[in-house]
Amino acid sequence: MDQKILSLAAEKTADRLQKFLQTLKEDDLANLLQNQSVKGKAAGALLRAIFKGFPCSEEAGALRRLKIYSCCVQLLESGDLQKEVASEIIGLLMLEVHNFPGALLVELANEFVDAVKEGNLTNGKSLELLPIIFTALATKKENLAYGKGELSGEECKKQLINTLCSGRWDHQYVIQLTSMFKDVPLTAEEVEIVVGKVLTMFSELNLQEIPPLVYQLLVLSSKGSRKRVLEGIIAFFNKLDKQHNEEQSGDELLDFITVPSGELRHVEGTIILHIVFAIKLDCELGRELLKLLKAGQQGDFSSNICPFSIALFLSVTRIQRFEEQVFDLLKSLVIKSFKDLQLLQGSKFLQNLVPHRCCVSTMILEVVKNSVHSWDHVTQGLVELGFILMDSYGPKKILDGKTIEASSGLSRMPNQHACKLGANILLETFKIHEMIRQEILEQVLNRVVTRGSSPITHFIDLLSNIIMYSPLVLQSCSSKVTETFDYLSFLPLQTVQGLLKAVQPLLKVSLSIRDSLILVLRKAMFASQLDARKSAVAGFLLLLKNFKVLGSLSSSQCSQSIGISQVHVDVHSRYNSVANETFCLEIMDSLRRCLGQQADVRLMLYEGLYDVLRRNSQLANSIMETLLSQLKPFYEPEPDMLPPLKLEACILTQGDQISLQEPLDCLLCYIQHCLAWYKSRVMPLQQKEEEEEEEGFYQDLDDMLESITSRMIKSELEDFELDKSADFSQSTGIGIKNNICACLVMGVCEVLIEYNFSVSNFSKNKFEEVLSLFMCYKELSDILNEKAGKGKTKMANKTNDSFLSMKFVSDLLTALFRVLLWRYTSIPTSVEESGKKEKGKSISLLCLEGLQKIFSAVQQFYQPKIHQFLRALDATDKEEEEVEVSVTQRAAFQIRQFQRSLLNILSSQEEDFNSKEALLLVTVLSDLSKLLEPSSAQFVQMLSWTTKICKENSWEDASFCKGLMNLLFSLHVLCKSPVTLLRDLSQDIHGHLGDIDQDVEVEKTNHFAMVNLRTAAPTVCLLLLSQAEKVLEEVDWLITKLKGQVSQEIIPEETSSQATLPNHPIEKAIIIQLGTLLTFFHELVQTALPSGSCVDTLLKDLCKMYTILSALVRYYLQVCQHSRGVLKNMAKLVKLSGTHLTPLCYSFISYIQNKSKSLKHTGEKKKEKTAAGPTAMARALRETKPIPNLIFAIEQYEKFLIHLSKRSKVNLMQHIKLSTSRDFKIKGNILDMVLQEDEDEEGTASEHEGQNKEPAKKKRKK
Repeated sequence: MDQKILSLAAEKTADRLQKFLQTLKEDDLANLLQNQSVKGKAAGALLRAIFKGFPCSEEAGALRRLKIYSCCVQLLESGDLQKEVASEIIGLLMLEVHNFPGALLVELANEFVDAVKEGNLTNGKSLELLPIIFTALATKKENLAYGKGELSGEECKKQLINTLCSGRWDHQYVIQLTSMFKDVPLTAEEVEIVVGKVLTMFSELNLQEIPPLVYQLLVLSSKGSRKRVLEGIIAFFNKLDKQHNEEQSGDELLDFITVPSGELRHVEGTIILHIVFAIKLDCELGRELLKLLKAGQQGDFSSNICPFSIALFLSVTRIQRFEEQVFDLLKSLVIKSFKDLQLLQGSKFLQNLVPHRCCVSTMILEVVKNSVHSWDHVTQGLVELGFILMDSYGPKKILDGKTIEASSGLSRMPNQHACKLGANILLETFKIHEMIRQEILEQVLNRVVTRGSSPITHFIDLLSNIIMYSPLVLQSCSSKVTETFDYLSFLPLQTVQGLLKAVQPLLKVSLSIRDSLILVLRKAMFASQLDARKSAVAGFLLLLKNFKVLGSLSSSQCSQSIGISQVHVDVHSRYNSVANETFCLEIMDSLRRCLGQQADVRLMLYEGLYDVLRRNSQLANSIMETLLSQLKPFYEPEPDMLPPLKLEACILTQGDQISLQEPLDCLLCYIQHCLAWYKSRVMPLQQKEEEEEEEGFYQDLDDMLESITSRMIKSELEDFELDKSADFSQSTGIGIKNNICACLVMGVCEVLIEYNFSVSNFSKNKFEEVLSLFMCYKELSDILNEKAGKGKTKMANKTNDSFLSMKFVSDLLTALFRVLLWRYTSIPTSVEESGKKEKGKSISLLCLEGLQKIFSAVQQFYQPKIHQFLRALDATDKEEEEVEVSVTQRAAFQIRQFQRSLLNILSSQEEDFNSKEALLLVTVLSDLSKLLEPSSAQFVQMLSWTTKICKENSWEDASFCKGLMNLLFSLHVLCKSPVTLLRDLSQDIHGHLGDIDQDVEVEKTNHFAMVNLRTAAPTVCLLLLSQAEKVLEEVDWLITKLKGQVSQEIIPEETSSQATLPNHPIEKAIIIQLGTLLTFFHELVQTALPSGSCVDTLLKDLCKMYTILSALVRYYLQVCQHSRGVLKNMAKLVKLSGTHLTPLCYSFISYIQNKSKSLKHTGEKKKEKTAAGPTAMARALRETKPIPNLIFAIEQYEKFLIHLSKRSKVNLMQHIKLSTSRDFKIKGNILDMVLQEDEDEEGTASEHEGQNKEPAKKKRKK
């Protein structure tokens, strides 16, 4: 039969073929086709013949052809066909699709759709035909029967796609179906439907099936819906990451983890590569990705910004077109994240409204951790981002050359946090990725070398952390390190010291690096530049400190710290220690050559040798001998010779140039330190026979210092030729020499004071010697200060640098601190004898000042040790106490003492009120209150106490009032928003200063007695305005956040009103804040404020108020697009602004202008007598400058209100009265009057002398 069909098909006409085929039953024909296809015998030719015999021009033929077509589809799905046969059949079926009439195409497409929905597909081979069917259907222009009605071919296709996507898809055919749609011409709406369906299928697939599906989805996205595709992929992996992290951090052991970590990261890496590849081919996809990143910056980034998306953004930086934009956006995202965090930490109001969210820095570090799973495409972006953050936000140079130091704790600025994040990214990337280490190290070293003039401490710290992580790993990069050493002579000393300290662990594991450094240092020691020689000294001293000699004290006995990672390379065997001793003695020989160099080099050497002694105690003899031999030429050995030191020999005279050659005070200082340390640390550990041998050597030093002490006490200033009659001017050689000698004598006195205190064992005789030395020091200091006061310039010598060590100061403070605390809290100032005064300050006041500085220093520099500090203060605390007392409780105990002291001052008579003491007490209370937990009862008590003090006490002292009010606000914002406080205080100001309308009598509210006629303006007024600015900043931040959320939302029409409900609490809070602030400004704009900063600041803040009101209105314009109306509270706020603020703003503007006119008139009258006229006029001009900005802000607000009224169908303008006072029509009669006045004024001015002409010219310019 098959042969007959083929022979008939070979004829020119198809008539006989058609007649023969009509005689055959459908089942027979289908069976024949099936048998031939399975056998693989000319199945394609037979199918061509059958199609030729059933032309579509006849209805019956078309129907028979449809059944044959369906039979072929079943054959393809059966899987019985050979691959070549199946491909041939598919090719023929594709060719025949366009011959079908539209109705049959619809029927054929429905069969496919039903097969997909019911899961009847076996291998999905036939799906290759579906795109051709949809395409053919879309070309049919006639109306086709579909369902109960008729639709065009294009509409039928849309309905079929909708039906297909609304049904269930078997997960094994999701990729094929997605791939199929890329060959179908789709409208934007159809693409949206398909993409939505595919994205919902992600969660049903195995993890390994997702990358190929994403690839097909990205190909499909070229037809549209790029944003939806990207958002869907990012959201899916964000959810998967969170779920994975929860599983890993679960408290209980799970029976299984849904997704293994490594597998998930590899899949994410593949997906990222697919997206980057797609962006290279489709730039529009890249632009959509950038829009997502920008949207994440503006609003709540919890949806678009996550570790996966950040990794994706970093990978996109490999595409040159997007590199710069992505890094800029990431940099802005990081700094904004830290600024938001800072804003949230400082405001309880914001903390209650905005839930805590993951910080961007945590996400980026998560990316670094994940990149270990072969994310090479992310690594390069991470490194670049790290350096960009460090370069952009590192410490900046300020005027005096110092860097801005980063303080500890939460008060660090966002820039410092961003810089620290950059360093962490680079350090963690260095630890994980071996391939990138060389590049990171090179870039860090390049910055250290090339940016010598800029602060580079952050790069030095990073280098130190990298080397400490694993010095052995860095041996492979030794060439780069040794190359850096060649530049040491040209780098600033501070950089050299930091660099050498950072590479110190390398010197212990690499002889080649150590030898290279020694060569460079020896060469630098004889360089012509002073800084190069100082660098050489610093380098050699560092080597001495870190190469320990056998028998030296362990690191636990001295202040040396060695990293844990060094343990395996820093084992000092006997052999190493002997070698180290030889090495160290060689260096000591090199350093002795520096003793003949400039004073700066010697000073550095003396200080350094003391550090070396403490870390390498076996070098003590060599060090002490060196220092002693240096001292002997300047020491007078005769016991009766006065003075005991040869100061003349310390000064170098070269022609007219006189300079210090030997810093004798510094030399004595470090001899004393070395001696004290050796006696306290080394001698007790030595055996008796060794002690007897060396005791004589150190006894000689003690005797020398004792001799110098006794002779210095006996010496008069005349012995040094430094009495009051001496010349101390900086313009003569003798004056310069005397200044240098005076500084040396004062330094020696300080050194001897410390020496005698340390050996005194609290004996009376020694303390008398200490006091005698101090009197000598004070007498000389008074002479120098007196001479400096008479001269035109201060002395350039370091008269203020003290040689007293921290140990000495701390010993004194330990003894004095309790005395200070006890004396101040126990003896009121009023009881103190009036005779005990020092420079106008009583002893009590000096005690309090000392306490305040200590509290401040501990908080700023020793944050982690605050608990121990407060515990040490509490004398009643017993060590055996088991109950742990919190920092809050200890701080509250101290606060109560100072509260009592402040109450004592406030209860005194007005003439006895000591404002300095009161202000210091407020400062101490402010410092201590920062230690209280805001949620504690002690904090609430502190706030209520401060509020009570402000309400019940009235002192006309501006600085005290400002300090107390600042304390009140700093406490208040940590509990709740201060807007009600602002309103009450503004009413008080209005009551004291009066109204702008003199006929209106203002009722005095007197909420806070601290506000009075003297303090109301400018002190309290400016303080309130600055607090109002902070509130406005918070509100602006919230509005920006809401706008970002609205712009990101994709809200279906039926759920739009419900979708935005979560924003209602924030909107309500914003409106309440602005409403209360509006009443605050309502009071101030009616207040007769004095000219100056108050008026200027108020106008600027009013402008900000209206700008933020406009921003809120614009937010509601956005919201109205999602078919949601305006809150009732918003309408009330608009009404309040129209009735209580805008009209009063115009009245206030008129008041300022009238005032400036009167000032101008007064200034012109009195300009002959005083210079106050021009000053008053200039101030008036300055105050009126912000007026146009305010008027513009009001008009913009009203413009947006008109738009919102139209869009929301709510008349918001009914209480807004548009002003007509700003119509700029030129009125002829008024112009003539003004011109006539000007002519009269000019005529009068011409009669005066020439000295009055200039102001007249200035007037004409106006």
